[in-house]
Amino acid sequence: MAERVLASDVEAAAERVSALFARIYETLDTWRDAILSGPDAAETGVSAAALDDRVAALVLPPLQEDDPLLIGAGFIAAPDFAGGDDLHFAWWLGPLDDNPVFGATSSPSKLDLGSRSYSDYLRDFRSLEWYSVPQSTHRTHITGPYVDHLCACDYIVTVTSPVERRDSMIGVVGVDVYVKRLERELLPAMLAAGVPLALVNEQGRVTVSTDPAVSVGTVIAVPRDAEACAGTPFRLVRTTAHG
Repeated sequence: MAERVLASDVEAAAERVSALFARIYETLDTWRDAILSGPDAAETGVSAAALDDRVAALVLPPLQEDDPLLIGAGFIAAPDFAGGDDLHFAWWLGPLDDNPVFGATSSPSKLDLGSRSYSDYLRDFRSLEWYSVPQSTHRTHITGPYVDHLCACDYIVTVTSPVERRDSMIGVVGVDVYVKRLERELLPAMLAAGVPLALVNEQGRVTVSTDPAVSVGTVIAVPRDAEACAGTPFRLVRTTAHG
């Protein structure tokens, strides 16, 4: 009986993960549809100002919520859609926690790549996971956890979804979420399982853990019986043996 109750609690934790990311997917679907339904959606060379205004209207409200889930959000346009040689970042940052590079901010701000002298790697954006995987799979993708050195200077996960027009991707809509914010959302259900658990991605990299010996960012073995979190690449791994 105890084992069955335990399994049920682990399943409940997995369902909590699925439900959280389902909310994010739904948000991205709404934003994608809004971009594609714009008056200039069928054109190329959309003005950066018009694109920024449209995206800002979509992403600023959730970034301005009390205790927002998201730390970044926006649309990254392919060059042929944005009318330039490089991709265009219509991307906003939520209020940032204090960090050694940028300090802290109290309100959303637009990402200014010009102020990030080390952002040249973004010119080869087609090779970056958050862009290349949605482009090749035509599906929403979760990147991370990883340390975001561009903005947050902390562990985040990035969720991106392709925006496609006539079988061609014109960009991705996406969000960033602090891992420490995911911990607040997911730890109660994981702790309720009664055994140490780690939430891992497809590579076994730990995203959230209730085991003090297993830290975020480490890679652990994923057994075949790990609990899948439906609709996501995540699995819950029991990190210690149990009776």
